[in-house]
Amino acid sequence: MTTSPTRPLPVVQLRVPTDEDAHAWYRVFNDRDVMAFLGGPAEPSLYEEFTARQRMHDARLGFCLWTLLDADGEVIGFTGAQPWPAEKGWGPVGEIEVGWRLGRAAWGRGYAYAAALATVERLREAGLSRVVAMIDARNERSVAVAERLGMTLAQEFPGPAGVPSRRYELTLRTGPADD
Repeated sequence: MTTSPTRPLPVVQLRVPTDEDAHAWYRVFNDRDVMAFLGGPAEPSLYEEFTARQRMHDARLGFCLWTLLDADGEVIGFTGAQPWPAEKGWGPVGEIEVGWRLGRAAWGRGYAYAAALATVERLREAGLSRVVAMIDARNERSVAVAERLGMTLAQEFPGPAGVPSRRYELTLRTGPADD
């Protein structure tokens, strides 16, 4: 189910991840379907390190992958941006990647798009001029969010292990006239 112009987007809240969010992320992402394009479910320790890194990004850069909450304050995933890590050995090293991941209970309700819009606004406010999104080409839900957000397909290529991948781009600022 997609959101239509006649149905308002759901309310979303973004916050810098807390220590407790590591456990919440593990809980909502510990699902084969949620992690199908990301190598499968991960151990809780990964989320402890991941949330700590996001707090560091927020302190240094003013943005990170924020914990995504619904209108009731329940953790439903994350959204935001972070530098593409050089240690991956592939992809847009040096670029800022925007992304989103939601637990299955939040799928099909407009949360990913609402969260992506909130993320783009925060990134504009932080002064970013451009972001990319790296998406497994088979992930139709994520591709649809990127395209609805206005991102343009910049490149298609085989990613790690030959997985079909796409790099999308979005210009956030066009120059001094936007100031």
